[in-house]
Amino acid sequence: QVRLMESGGGLVQPGGSLRLSCAASRNIFSFNAMGWHRQAPGKEREWVASIGAGGGTAYADSVKGRFTISRDNTKNTLYLQMNSLKPEDAAVYYCKAIGSVNTYWGQGTQVTVSS
Repeated sequence: QVRLMESGGGLVQPGGSLRLSCAASRNIFSFNAMGWHRQAPGKEREWVASIGAGGGTAYADSVKGRFTISRDNTKNTLYLQMNSLKPEDAAVYYCKAIGSVNTYWGQGTQVTVSS
């Protein structure tokens, strides 16, 4: 069983930055891909960003140019650097890992963007 634990969420003013982390309970190099999704109140969960095993990245249009996804295989940790945050970025952010058979989700971390 793989456990994913997110951290780094919190309250930030519009225009501010946060870095989310997702620590995995096993080597992340074995995952086909990892990513971040988010869910705001009353809305469906949406994809934010992904990173493949080879390091290739992809972003939702709404965060492109502001968010950066990265991974540190030596620390078994996935990151999401979020800059120029907007109120519409407020949500619970979830880490996702896609294995060869199963897909795993973390419990989420809350991001609030408000002045």
